[in-house]
Amino acid sequence: MTTSLQDGQSAAGRAAARDSPLAAQVCGAAQGRGDARDLAPAPWLHARELLPPPDGTRGCAADRRKKKDLDVLEMPSIPNPFPELCCSPFTSVLSAGLFPKANSGKKQVIKVYSEDETSRAFEVPSDITARDVCQLLILKNHYVDDHSWTLFEHLPHVGLERTIEDHELVIEVLSNWGMEEENKLYFRKNYAKYEFFKNPMYFFPEHMLSFATETNGEISPTQILQMFLSSSTYPEIHGFLHAKEQGKKSWKKIYFLLRRSGLYFSTKGTSKEPRHLQFFSEFGSSDIYVSLAGKKKHGAPTNCGFCFKPNKARGPRDLKMLCAEEEHSRTCWVTAIRLLKYGMQLYQNYMHPYQGRSGCSSQSISPMRSISENSLVAMDFSGQKSRVIENPTEALSVAVEEGLAWRKKGCLRLGNHGSPTASSQSSATNMAIHRSQPWFHHKISRDEAQRLIIQHGLVDGVFLVRDSQSNPKTFVLSMSHAQKIKHFQIIPVEDDGEMFHTLDDGHTRFTDLIQLVEFYQLNKGVLPCKLKHYCARIAL
Repeated sequence: MTTSLQDGQSAAGRAAARDSPLAAQVCGAAQGRGDARDLAPAPWLHARELLPPPDGTRGCAADRRKKKDLDVLEMPSIPNPFPELCCSPFTSVLSAGLFPKANSGKKQVIKVYSEDETSRAFEVPSDITARDVCQLLILKNHYVDDHSWTLFEHLPHVGLERTIEDHELVIEVLSNWGMEEENKLYFRKNYAKYEFFKNPMYFFPEHMLSFATETNGEISPTQILQMFLSSSTYPEIHGFLHAKEQGKKSWKKIYFLLRRSGLYFSTKGTSKEPRHLQFFSEFGSSDIYVSLAGKKKHGAPTNCGFCFKPNKARGPRDLKMLCAEEEHSRTCWVTAIRLLKYGMQLYQNYMHPYQGRSGCSSQSISPMRSISENSLVAMDFSGQKSRVIENPTEALSVAVEEGLAWRKKGCLRLGNHGSPTASSQSSATNMAIHRSQPWFHHKISRDEAQRLIIQHGLVDGVFLVRDSQSNPKTFVLSMSHAQKIKHFQIIPVEDDGEMFHTLDDGHTRFTDLIQLVEFYQLNKGVLPCKLKHYCARIAL
């Protein structure tokens, strides 16, 4: 079974090499390293040939045993009548790190937490990657894999957190933890993990970019991204940051310059001359973390902090704390550092999300359920033949009518099983039906809502709905757009004794918040963009 598994992995690697030059390099490197120990013949096959032939009765017994072993080895292989039981559809999803190998190290138990602090512990091999752990949790919890599930490293004693890249070995991350530290692994969605590959224009503002060599004409954001992935040319990120002085509580505003060799700061204003630049930190033996509560924990000027933490840090004194003026600036610095540190490996993680240590290509995986709005169409099944509703206005009216009919049936069911449903009770049900929705967060503050959206990634359309703190009778829609978080108040209006919700002073009315959210998921309306991804606290 080991040989057949490795043969299948080698075939998948050869197929990936034909489809992508980058995959060819990765597969070639993996085959170059080789698992010779796995493919080498077992030592017991030749052990008998090395021993001197015994004499007498021992020799006859040995000959009989040797002949019996050879007969067993020469037996023809019996075909498997149930190949689908051995070739699970998840074998291409899970990398070889999830299966025990002869040369795998000692297994270890890890515990992964969700946002509601529920946890799950399981035993993993030493060569399992962060992407493999995410795949295990997705399969165990029956989640839809939209390539946004991420493993986070959380350091509560210093208030830091970072994204564990898909290719990183989880056990190596745990090996850098101290015995007395209460660090945790968190599993949640991060929609902005690879968003800079899709929309690079949002991540690299022009005023923070400069180029070491002269460029002819204007450079597009895509070309800037290609420069980060190239080993010859690269753009420089520059700007003012607040740096925490070593061993002190004070912060100092300094001009910083990010290059491929590391992060530097200028000792004389904004000068970039070599004699005025001093080395601050490098990327090889350090990881980049985001500060969760910089003002409260470290006395930072803003809550847009990040820091370099050496892999062998002995305590908080070894941390190199920095702080940006706004979230957009911090995102630019952190994204550029990730690109300079990992380079093409990040692009490979983005292009081949299922490609683990086995070299399996994502093209060999059957497509999972899509959640893209472009794959959804409105259908009419009222006649003898079904038809696609192409008119957007007709599709919206049909959706609203079906939603109202569904809720009306639900209210009748409640009335049949309980007390008779009066109009006031039906209105109260409509007003409270949203509490069971994953995008609704009951009594959270404005700062907590912003923190949740930032954790899920500042991607256009990430949203949540919450209770208003200033007005108990209203709600607030918090969403991200263009790397900024915006808040819109949902106002209740009364008409003929019935209550409605509106975002545009009553021009568009909805009987409950579910209708409101569904409408703005399909229509931009008064919002800067459509609602796409909701923030939810999942449980493991």
